[in-house]
Amino acid sequence: MDTIAPLWLWIFFVVSVLAALVVDFVVMRNQGAHAVGVREALRWSLVWVLLSLAFNALFWWALKGEHGVEVANTRALEFLTGYLIEKSLAVDNVFVFLMIFSYFAVPPAFQKRVLMIGIVGAIVLRTVMILLGAWLIAQFHWLLYVFGAFLLITGIKMWRHAGETPDMEANPALKLLRRVLPVSSSLDGEKFFTLENGRRIATPLLLVVALVGITDVIFAVDSIPAIFAITTDPFIVLTSNVFAILGLRAMYFLLAAAAEKFHLLSYGLALVLAFIGTKMMLIDVFKIPVFVSLGVVATILAVTMVWSLKTAPRIVRGDSGS
Repeated sequence: MDTIAPLWLWIFFVVSVLAALVVDFVVMRNQGAHAVGVREALRWSLVWVLLSLAFNALFWWALKGEHGVEVANTRALEFLTGYLIEKSLAVDNVFVFLMIFSYFAVPPAFQKRVLMIGIVGAIVLRTVMILLGAWLIAQFHWLLYVFGAFLLITGIKMWRHAGETPDMEANPALKLLRRVLPVSSSLDGEKFFTLENGRRIATPLLLVVALVGITDVIFAVDSIPAIFAITTDPFIVLTSNVFAILGLRAMYFLLAAAAEKFHLLSYGLALVLAFIGTKMMLIDVFKIPVFVSLGVVATILAVTMVWSLKTAPRIVRGDSGS
């Protein structure tokens, strides 16, 4: 697997991610179980975005010294495009997480810990998937066409089913987990296991953690090939993916408060996948410049979000005097 990043930058990336996770866990432990408000979610979202941009600036500086400004500009733009794509596709994760928490009636105070565990698992699994994917593409170039066709078909399916609410009772992963694990009828605080009739069994919160992890893996099958359409450098694919995932928890609490206002965003995400899939299939015929891809993705998301806000369903409040 060829990568343009120097070894010291790989080491710096790994150390930075580990340090960020440790700090996040320490802060979470000191705060204890509590519901994350919009202001706190917005503050942490800005922190993660600024950290991602700072890392990209360091990446640009490192490449500028070794390969020149032109190469540095191109690679930094690839990171930014990959980050935006992963960040936008993660919105679908957020809406599914919201549905899972609602289905199991998980109090907001307990959701933070579940998402943190899910993020750590997502980073590990996605790292394996990205490195494996980079190796496969390096060995079999034709896989890019397969990934492209898959993204295009996924985009079409997402468009057709946009706005539909998934049926949790029909979820095969949930059915399998319930067969494998005996589960208590109610939560026991933030515990994953509890005693019931003298027997140690799982709580619904453990099912929630498992479903969050499974959901992320499923969405990674879409998002990771999408970034490979921008670049095949494993360093850029991995770093842009991980930095987007690090801010997923804060983005969840931010979007959860305004989920209804972005009710049309699924259509925009479907167009993004279809565009990236088409770009990937045309890679050996016509290479779409990175800045064009960034512009198209940003425009689609901006238009869809504005359109959602303008057509957001109004909440009709009941008459308090009745």
